[in-house]
Amino acid sequence: MARSSTRPTSRDVAQAAGVSQAAVSLVLGDKWRGRVSEPTAERVRQAARELGYRPNLAARNLRLGRTRTVLLVVPALTTEFFAGVYTGAARVAAQHGFGVVLYPSPEGVGPARDPFASAQAALDGVIASSMAADALTAILGDQLPLVMLDSDPAGSLGAATVNLDIADGVRQVAEHLLGLGHRRILHLAADVPSWTFRVRARELTTRMAAVPGTEIRTTAAPISIDGARAAVEAALAVPGPRPTAVVCDDDKLAAGAYKALRRLGLRIPDDISVTGLDDLALGTAIDPELTTVRLDAELFGERGMRALLAVLDGREPEGGDIPVELVVRGSTAPPRTA
Repeated sequence: MARSSTRPTSRDVAQAAGVSQAAVSLVLGDKWRGRVSEPTAERVRQAARELGYRPNLAARNLRLGRTRTVLLVVPALTTEFFAGVYTGAARVAAQHGFGVVLYPSPEGVGPARDPFASAQAALDGVIASSMAADALTAILGDQLPLVMLDSDPAGSLGAATVNLDIADGVRQVAEHLLGLGHRRILHLAADVPSWTFRVRARELTTRMAAVPGTEIRTTAAPISIDGARAAVEAALAVPGPRPTAVVCDDDKLAAGAYKALRRLGLRIPDDISVTGLDDLALGTAIDPELTTVRLDAELFGERGMRALLAVLDGREPEGGDIPVELVVRGSTAPPRTA
């Protein structure tokens, strides 16, 4: 099919596909299901690809009263996890003609400056991590269609929440360690006032308490390698029986724990086991490789964007937490003494 020398229009696509302009609008606006057959929709998409047709988003936005721009509010990008969330959200957004603006809170948590003169005028909606929820106040994000990530469904600011099944991830970690025979656990908790970290602490405590003879100690640290190293060194300096395993809220915390344990002359996992949570690339860069919980960051972002699109269209978002998976590697083994 030859391309025109001028910019192709929806009329050109309709003519090439043998359908009406209304059908072209439905298909390219992703509103064809139940109104246009699948073969016809594919014929329209094929004609649009061959012609190099791109919809006039500016004109469509004026008609719809939308900017087709979404803000993704996340903590500072200190790990690749939130980069994965952005990748997933942006992929789904692009399929529906939306753009995603990434807005990291510079301190990781707490408020940040408004990136727009008027956020409400510039945005159709917001997807926000609970770890950066305070930033919503600064940008009036809580007054826009809002989807919260990693947030308590019972007390969420948003019209919808999308969560990873963090509680199940922690249960899998606890059952793995208990099954190996560990009974004295040091919980290296993230020093972040966020629902997702409260869930981790609660689930670990509950699971350990269900088994007689267990002991759990908790020490908090900022999510940094140096902060984690210092916290673990201080915790292990306390008199009493040494923990046989360190359960870390995050893989970066686990890397800091590795440094502390090596400085103390302890071998992983011979003297002490370590687990993380995230499955960052860091987990396979350290030695031994880290037993951790794999979180699908891109699927998390995809689900967040799909939920926001549903809210904007007045539909019910998909329910259910996103499954997570324990990945057992070389950092865990049975304790020398149960």
